[in-house]
This record gives sequence, structure tokens and C-alpha cells, in this order.
Amino acid sequence: MRKRSTVIPLLALVALGLPTPATARPDDTVVSGQARFQVLSPTLVRTEYAGDGRFENASTYNVVNRSFPTPAYTSRVTDGWLVITTSALTLRYRVGSGPFRADNLELKAAGTTASPWRRVVCATGQLCEAEDQAREGMLVAADHPGHTGPGFVAGFSYTNNDVTATVRATSAGRHRVVVRYANGNGGDGRHEDRTLSLSVDGKAPRQITLPRTADWRDWRTAEAEVDLPAGEHRVTLRKTAADSGNVNVDSLALLTAGQPYPGTRATDDCRFGTSCEAETAQVGGAAKIADEHVGYAGTGFVSELVGGTRVSHRVTSVPAAGTYPVVLRYANGRGGDGKHEPRTVLVNGQPHTVPTTADWATWATTTVQVPLPAGTSDLTITCPDAGCHVNLDTIGVNTSTQHLALGGYRRSLDGYTGNNGAPRTFPGLLYRDGWFMLDDTPSALRTGNPRADRGAQPYQDGYVFGYGQNYKTALGDLAALTGGPKLLPSWAYGVWYSEYIDRTAADFRDKIVPDFRKHGVPLDVLVVDTDFKGHNLWNGWQMDQAKFPDPQGFLEWAHDQGLHSTLNIHPSIRGDDPDFARAQATAKGKLTKSGDNYLFDWGDPDQLRAYVELHRKMPTDFWWLDWCCDGSGSSRRGVTPDTWINEQYSKMGSFAFSRGFGSLQAGGYSGGGPLQTGPWAEKRTTLHFTGDTSSTWGTLKATIGYTSAEGVATGMSNISHDIGGHNDTTGLPGSEQYLDNGQLRYTTKLPDDMYARWVQLGAFQPITRLHSNHGDRLPWQYGPAAQASATKFLNLRERLVPYLHSLAEQANRTGVPMVRPPYLEHPGSAEAYATADSQFLLGPDLLVAPVTTPGETAETRVWFPPGQWTDYFTGQVHQGNSWATVTSGLDTMPVFLRSGGLLVERTNNVTNDAQNPSDELTVHVTAGAKGEFTLYEDDDRKLSSRTRIVQNGDKVTVHPAKGWFPGKVSKRDWTVVVHEADGTTRTVRAMAKSAHQKVVIHI
Repeated sequence: MRKRSTVIPLLALVALGLPTPATARPDDTVVSGQARFQVLSPTLVRTEYAGDGRFENASTYNVVNRSFPTPAYTSRVTDGWLVITTSALTLRYRVGSGPFRADNLELKAAGTTASPWRRVVCATGQLCEAEDQAREGMLVAADHPGHTGPGFVAGFSYTNNDVTATVRATSAGRHRVVVRYANGNGGDGRHEDRTLSLSVDGKAPRQITLPRTADWRDWRTAEAEVDLPAGEHRVTLRKTAADSGNVNVDSLALLTAGQPYPGTRATDDCRFGTSCEAETAQVGGAAKIADEHVGYAGTGFVSELVGGTRVSHRVTSVPAAGTYPVVLRYANGRGGDGKHEPRTVLVNGQPHTVPTTADWATWATTTVQVPLPAGTSDLTITCPDAGCHVNLDTIGVNTSTQHLALGGYRRSLDGYTGNNGAPRTFPGLLYRDGWFMLDDTPSALRTGNPRADRGAQPYQDGYVFGYGQNYKTALGDLAALTGGPKLLPSWAYGVWYSEYIDRTAADFRDKIVPDFRKHGVPLDVLVVDTDFKGHNLWNGWQMDQAKFPDPQGFLEWAHDQGLHSTLNIHPSIRGDDPDFARAQATAKGKLTKSGDNYLFDWGDPDQLRAYVELHRKMPTDFWWLDWCCDGSGSSRRGVTPDTWINEQYSKMGSFAFSRGFGSLQAGGYSGGGPLQTGPWAEKRTTLHFTGDTSSTWGTLKATIGYTSAEGVATGMSNISHDIGGHNDTTGLPGSEQYLDNGQLRYTTKLPDDMYARWVQLGAFQPITRLHSNHGDRLPWQYGPAAQASATKFLNLRERLVPYLHSLAEQANRTGVPMVRPPYLEHPGSAEAYATADSQFLLGPDLLVAPVTTPGETAETRVWFPPGQWTDYFTGQVHQGNSWATVTSGLDTMPVFLRSGGLLVERTNNVTNDAQNPSDELTVHVTAGAKGEFTLYEDDDRKLSSRTRIVQNGDKVTVHPAKGWFPGKVSKRDWTVVVHEADGTTRTVRAMAKSAHQKVVIHI
């Protein structure tokens, strides 16, 4: 028996293998006083402001590289403005004007004018919304009424959770820092007075008490006195290790003696020539900020304006007095008064009629001409006494351009049922108007240590992307700056079996794997879910010897079968666990109790060491951090907690397999919102598992758009859904029995058509992982037609591994994800945006439009991008820039090869990737076309090769591999399948050619 050592090296906690710190070079840098600009590429400029003059040259946790080839650019000072111009953008900064804000830093790119930085400074007597300020480890929530503004900062549940407000004392002397908060029954089960710590300008904190309130809807104030000189200061509310936390903070204010708590919100300006968000304006009266209707720009909209409401922006930089177009983006559905009709709004007192929209999820624009004085003035939208009954999204001053996100991400899709539209996501890199600002100010250094405290001095560090419609360029800049998506081993792109049901080593050895072989279904990865654990099925830390009597032997058996395995982990430990005493001792007594469990702070080196050591006795290839109902996290400031622990997991195995982008401590199981530290580092280590969804046609449909949306928003390429969905919705009895608390139960199953279509989708996703909550997901558990379909597509998936692994390597280098929305390849086509939720491209050349409707035969409406497209299954040819209805039975689905594209796959079905070198490959081409593809192969990513395959009309040339690794493939049989324009195919073979030999195949 071939032996393989356990793949679990103990994490080196201090000496991490880190990139060399990035250092700015003089030739790409422009300094203007306390502002520094680094021109990294024609479409990417670093903007840094250091009030103390100390610029940061070290790499950060997000930004691991600034060593870009210096692009051509010019810089000059004109009329008091520093102007930096590249071939793609112009950036202007008003010299000597201080920290970046809306009115002193301007971006022009691809016809769009934007203010990349928004900086809200709260002067004495102004309401300072907590959600407008810097936050550490916390989300903005809005689920309790009575708050002001868009919401409140929720939780303060973990050490170093904080909010830091920039305030301006208008005069020197004694001030009051007043905090508006709610203190109900906390996540720790207690309802008691709480504490936070208050510090000013980084000085020693002092504890303040926040008395309990009746419930979470009961908002009150608490205060502390401080002596301040006039000018800007940083006021921080933080949960230290000595504080109880577990409160919600709505806002704060810097007040003088006797000054009442304000109602006027501090805001930043709206620059002339830009589109500004309604929710960031001064919002008065009964108007509320909401986010329940999709399609809005920014973080929300001002909802259903009524009489007495007011939305006001201070407009700056108007070049001359005159009348200018003001563009309102709005929705006008059926109002609270029961009417659905044109409405009247008042813009600076001027009436304007707003037409209806189809509903509240349909947004439109309307333009009104408004006189404005030169310089700065207020622009105010109000309503007649009868009310406007419209939702207001944006206000564009002398511009109609909208900053609308393309794609989006979230921590997971847990609980998503598919019955209420697409899941809500959060914006990332790509926007329709072609610019983005990555604010890296909150990020720690690459070591994981926080940046130096700068006292009262302002500091900003952000990266301005100005890419227009060059979306691939933006993704390339992001990958170069923050690191590319992790290249997984080739076997990870094969077929995974994963099921939440009690399995034993004998089950896998004697039943499951033999059944895969018996039924001709490939298999690469065995996922062992939580029931393998001894002592406690949820958070035990030893393998149950009755189920897995020889854990190391099980892993070696799996390797001998050509398989890899992962174990499910929940990150807490019970006090009665056999390993608890040792873990607590390693943690030096710092593990904290929550209910029956003890929790880990991964930001503390002792606790992280204790956590990592618990894994040592459980051999596996990589770990599945399943999260759920525990509360471990990280107190490390400036690092997204998920990202931090996932990086540690990637050092313990081949890669991290987890939810991502946030933390349990900042939003619960599904993690509804993003953290300010962002999703940018996550892709370097992690295969993103999107969580527990419901098994519905709606969930299946939403999965299509979600994968590509997350990819373009974050640069993440490795995304894994539960193929088949997690939670049963049908109650159809399955094929297996199991015990649940002593009761005999049956597994459930999907309808045959839903199962077949879901497997079809999975075959073209980044990861194909069959998974369920005690539900049948194996082909032979279904009827003949569904079984045949699933078997066919899972074998196709396995044959595609060489192609998929090559796309994954491209993603690692270029930042362009494997699964792509159509607009990534065709940004000039309106249809490419309209179809992003129903079809996608796998690489540049394969168009996939999954079936999402029931029935053994389905009709799918497909838009074909420019070019010529050949149906992979039927050979039918479709001309580009056209629509067609494609009919498919369970044995086919709409998949099309672009003319000029080359699709490489294994020639024959194989049982797994690890034991089957790709010595027989087939290349699909279309007759008469020109194109090329580079096949990437590696040996556990240590040695690699690239084989360039070129089609030039009636000739296909395979160029000798560049680089190689011994023992993989020395000779290779090539087959070319030529798809003719009439729908027929022909096959040409070149047998047993050396991998180092040029092969010319005449077709």
C-alpha cells in the first residue's frame, strides 16, 4: 500500500511566510504637502494623506504588492490644483486643502466625474452617525426601530470592537461626548448595565457605563466630559478586555455644557458634476433610509417622501452662477395613500412632476433644471403637504451618470429559499460607471499587527480605480495589488461527495466509494461531516474510534483510492471535552465560557496555538471550517476575522474551505453585511463555501448569477455551492434510513428533474460539491433519466478538469475569475448586463445557460454574444448578437463553444484526477476558426508546465510544453473534434506524441 504522510503541518504562529514589504519608488510618486499619490497603473492610483507626514510604505494585510511597472503619466499644478493624468484617468487634488473629501479630490475617468473619498467630520453640536465613521469588527444594522440615519452599529460583542468618530471642536474647553445607545438583553443572555471604553486621540481610555434600557428599541444617552483644544480629534468607543460590551450605538455628539442632543446630521459635500447618494444627505422630517428594494445605488435610499420631509445636500464647486440639470433617480410605485400616479416633488422650491415606475423595485431618472449660484449652496428636495410618495436614490448635479454596482458579495447564502428574488449582496470592485475606491485605511499591516496610532492627526490610505469598461483590467489591478485567487490542486476541481449524515470509515470504504465505481461516477473528494467526532458531535476534537478506528489508516486508504478528504470543524470546545484542559493550559487560561462552550480568540497567539493544536490528532488533507452556532473570533484589529483564521487553515492543509468576508461576531450565521476591512485578502487562501440554502428552483436560479457576481466584486474565483441545496423543501422520501435521537428516519430527495438540472449547473461551476442535509444526492438514488443525466454530467465534469485547472491558474495570474458574467467579455452589449443572472461564461469561450424550470424537457431563452456559437451537445450553430430559445431534455443543457475558442478535456472518462494523468486529451474547435488556449498543468503546484494549443483555420498546432515535471506525462494522444457549420462533427487523432514535441494536426 502506498503511504502518504498526513497533510497537517503545525502553524508557525510568529514566523509567517510573508511577502517582502512593498516600497514606493520615486518615479511613481507625487507628494503634495501631507498628501502622497502613487501611480501604480494607468487605471490605479494610491491616494494617501498623513497629517503627521509619516507615509506608510509597508505592505498591509490587504495590499501585499505595490511593485507595479511604472506607467506613463504627467503631473502639474494648475490654479492651485495638483493634476495627475494617465492614459485612463485624471486625478485632481486642491493643494494644501487637508485630508481627502468630496470637494478637494476629483476623479475623471471614461467620461465620469467622481469624488472617490467621503469624509464626515462632526463639528460641535452636530449629530455624528456611528455608521458614517470608522468601525472595527462590527456591522451596521437597522432591525430595531427608533434609530436615526441608515441604522446603528451593532454588538460591541468582541474585544477591540470599536467605532472611531472624527469630530471638530469649534472652540477650546470642556466638552461632553454624548452617546446614543440601546442596551437590551444581550447575546450573552444578560440584561444589565454595560461598559465601553472611551479614548480621545489615542490616549489612555476610561470606562463609561451605559445603563440598561427597556429593550433594543429603547434609545437613551450617556455621556462623559473631556477637555479639548479647538480643532479635529478622534473619539473612540471600544470594547476592551475589561468591558462587557454587548450594546448598540446609534450615534454620538460632541457638545458643550447645556447643549441639547442634536438632530442635524454631519455630512460630506456633494460635488458639482457628480451623482450623490440621497441616504448620505441631510434627511429631515418623517423620511427614513431603507434598503428593502433591490437595484439602488450606494447603501440604500430615502423611502416614500411625505409632507414635511426634506433631503438636502450641500453642493460645492459650482463653476459659475447658472441653471443646471439636476437628475433624480427614483422609484414611484403604489404609495402609502393607495395611489399609483405621477407625483410632484419640489427641488429648491421648484415643482417637478415625477412619472410612475412599474413598482418599487424599478428605478428611473428624471431631470429638472435648477438655478444655482457659483461656489457652494444647498440643494433641497421637499414635498407638498400632500406628500410625494416616491423613493429617492441619488441626486446628480449636472450629470446623469449613476454609480451602480456590478456584481456583489455576501458572507454566505444561509437560509436563502429562492422565493423572494435574488439574495441581497454588497458592492465590491466593479461599477457600471467605471470607478471604485478601495479604502485600505482600516487594514492592519501584512504581519497582522495594527498600524501605528497617529493621535489626533488624520490619516487616509485608499486606492482609486478608474477603469471605465475595462473590467478585466480592474480585476488584474486588484489581483496584482491584493493577491490573486488561490490556485487549488487539480483534484479540487473534480467531483466532491458531501452529505450531512452520520458516516463511518466502513461506510465510505465498503459502500459509498464502491458504489461510485460500480455506477461509473467519478469521485475526487470525500467530505466527512460533523458526526465523525467523539465526545460531542458538534464541537468534539477527537475522531470517534467506533466510527473511525484508524484515522490515519482511513486517510491512507482514501489516498490509495485516488481521493482526498476533509473534516468538518466547529470552532469551540466544551468544558468536559477530554482535550479541554490541555487547550486551556496552552491558551494560558484565556479561553472564555459561553453557555456550555469555551471560545477562542484567534487574535491572541496563545489561544490560536491552542486551537491549532486541537487539530493535530485528526488526519486530513484540508479542513472545512463550518462555523454556525459558536462564537469564536478574533480580536486582531485591522484584519477581517474570517480572513485571519482562513489564512491559518491554509497553512494547515491545501487551502481553507469556509465561509468568508466577515465573522460570526459581526452579523451571525449568514453574516448579512460587510466589514470595513473588506473581502480583498480572502481570495488568497480560501475556497468560499456559500452556506446552507433551500432546495428550490428559485435557489438554483439565483446560484447562476451569484457565482459570477461574487467573482467580479471581490476577485474570488473558488466558490462552492451546495449542489442540490442543503435544506429539503419537498418531503419526498429518499433511499436511506438513519437514527435521529433514537427515531428512525428516511433521507429526503429532490424531484428528478430538479436534481438533474442542479447537477448540470454544478458541472460548470468552479467547484462541484454534491451536498445536502440528510438528502439523496447520488445519481443512482434517482430514476433512470435523472440517473443517466447526472452520471453523464459528472463524468463530463471530470473530463473538464484540465480545462478548469487551466482557467483557475489564469484567475490566479490575471484576477479574472473562472465563472464570468457576460459583460466581463462583452462590456459594450446591453444584453450582457441584462442576462448576467441567467447565463455565464466559463472562461472566455464557453457559454452556459442552465435550465431553471421543471419538466423533463425545458425551453431556455439564450442571448448569444458577438461571434458564432456552437451547441456543445447538438452541434447547432447560432450567430452572435441574437436570441434563441433552446430546447433541452434531461440529457442536454444549453452549453455553447465560441468560434475561435478551444475546449480541452480528457478523451476518456476516468474515476478520479489524482490517479489518472491526462495522457489522452481532446480539443474541441470550430471549423475554419482562429484561436488558442494554454493548458496549465502542475505537480501539487511545485513544478508546472504550459502547453500552447493554436488553431489556424484547418490546422491545430500543439507547441512543446514550457517547463515540465517528470513522472506525469511523457507521451500524449491528441484528438481534435471539429464542429462544422452544418452541425456535424468530425474527429482527427494524433497518437502517442511526445509531450516535448511539436504536434501539427491537419483538420
